[in-house]
Amino acid sequence: MKKDTLTYEIDNNLYINLTNRCSNNCEFCVRNHLDSYDGYDLWLEREPTADEIISELKTRDIEKYNEIVFCGYGEPTYRYDVIKDVADYVHAFGAKTRVNTNGQGNRINGKDITADIYKYLDKINVSLNASNAKKYDADCHSEYGEEAFFDMLDFAKKCKEAGANVIFSVVDCIGEDEIKACKHLADSYGIPLRIREMI
Repeated sequence: MKKDTLTYEIDNNLYINLTNRCSNNCEFCVRNHLDSYDGYDLWLEREPTADEIISELKTRDIEKYNEIVFCGYGEPTYRYDVIKDVADYVHAFGAKTRVNTNGQGNRINGKDITADIYKYLDKINVSLNASNAKKYDADCHSEYGEEAFFDMLDFAKKCKEAGANVIFSVVDCIGEDEIKACKHLADSYGIPLRIREMI
């Protein structure tokens, strides 16, 4: 049996791989196109506990990383309770935390998790990836249908209102016109937009 990859390093950040579950099945997701990501096999045999993640973090020099990022082959907010425990451990070392999320965490958890999210995550990167619900549904294939788009926008808005540092991101493969439309949408929420290269 292979040893699951629980943490992995890229560009002086340390990534934490919590789950392979995701409410989306995005056309451009790396897990649909590559067997591994930057040489790391991120498919999990089972989901790790907070204690297992922290045990592995104890073997790392946490303070050397720019950020500790909750991001793997799934949607991290499925494991929000684990995020909180691990983030508390990481913050004890003065390290910064980030989550890369599809923004559907409130629906996934069946409750509003935005009120205290800023306590655990120093940056929240919400994948926007479309300027309207129809395009989002066509590209991201959420199990929640077009409602997922509005869930995502509401999540980002509530995180910002709670005092969290929120950014939107899009992949460059969606096209120049769509990127411009996403920039206009992000601006209307007062949230910066990051354009990232499709892997």
